[in-house]
Amino acid sequence: MILKKLSILNYKNILQSEVSFSPKMNCFFGNNGMGKTNLLDAIYYLSFCKSHINTPDSQIINNGQEMCVIQGCYDYEGREEEIFCAMRLKQRKQFKRNKKEYDKLSEHIGLLPLVMVTPADSELIQGGSDERRRFLDVIISQQDKQYLYALIQYNKALFQRNTLLKNQNMDASLYEVLEMQMNMYGKVVSEKRQLLVDEFTPIFNEYYQTICQSSEQVGLHYVSQLANGELKDMLQANRERDRILGYTSCGIHKDELEMTLENFLIRRVGSQGQNKTYLIALKLAQFVFLAKKGNTTPVLLLDDIFDKLDAARVEQIIKLVSGDTFGQIFITDTNRKYLDEILATMNRDYSLFRVERGEVQPMEE
Repeated sequence: MILKKLSILNYKNILQSEVSFSPKMNCFFGNNGMGKTNLLDAIYYLSFCKSHINTPDSQIINNGQEMCVIQGCYDYEGREEEIFCAMRLKQRKQFKRNKKEYDKLSEHIGLLPLVMVTPADSELIQGGSDERRRFLDVIISQQDKQYLYALIQYNKALFQRNTLLKNQNMDASLYEVLEMQMNMYGKVVSEKRQLLVDEFTPIFNEYYQTICQSSEQVGLHYVSQLANGELKDMLQANRERDRILGYTSCGIHKDELEMTLENFLIRRVGSQGQNKTYLIALKLAQFVFLAKKGNTTPVLLLDDIFDKLDAARVEQIIKLVSGDTFGQIFITDTNRKYLDEILATMNRDYSLFRVERGEVQPMEE
């Protein structure tokens, strides 16, 4: 899959831009705060119907403007796909595929597989368990519609149960219906998360060792409350306690993905370089997993990833992403040092761009 052309109107600080891309490597230079990350975020938005950092749509529209538009023209395994998104203040956003609007945004997820690596990914290690669950959900949802449906239905039932708890509702029959739904859909989600972790971990370990050129072992361990029994039984047993708390205290929304380095939690023992290597290896493994499971090669977005990495690790990343495994790549950096090294190793097509105050201009080599 190749993004051939991107048109942007009023997306964050990018007021108006129309850019055509190389099918392989696209490099964006510019100082911090100029709009490089916003450009990649707009590409991400076309795949996931939302910002990578979960910015509310009302804050995505450039300040003082009433609407924002993103449009992408893709070469999808030989056929053209046109994706259009429009957001207006206080209105439902529009998402169209080849001029036909989606009934539900969830129908679009998975069509344009994409992996983004950014400094904000540090929250995967340092943040709460919800970040790590979201990491699993994003991977599986892109190639498994049954999973996405089960996750949506589980979250709906969870929301309704929490509403009953907050309102101090005592109707046992209402709880039972919702708890049966949470049990059924939660089982699907939990089993598919475990299968992903089992299949994903060896690929991840291999990438980590390649990048850092060492035999350090990394691991992922999925910890689910459903391993202790049926969720419906736990929910019923905790009903009174949950009513006091005002929320549902057990379920797959409490599960954890433990990230380890040499059998210790990396958030406790990892250096800055190890943490960054860990995250990049995670995302490259995610790319390979999606490429293997899906119908097309995902797009790879690398946002300012070379900071805090030594030259040897940078060299390994350069070798990896410039190889045949990876398709179209978008990279941002504040200077050309590492990007020029990448381009020197590649006998491939590439395009260079400068981003300044929200304007994207092609550069000569």
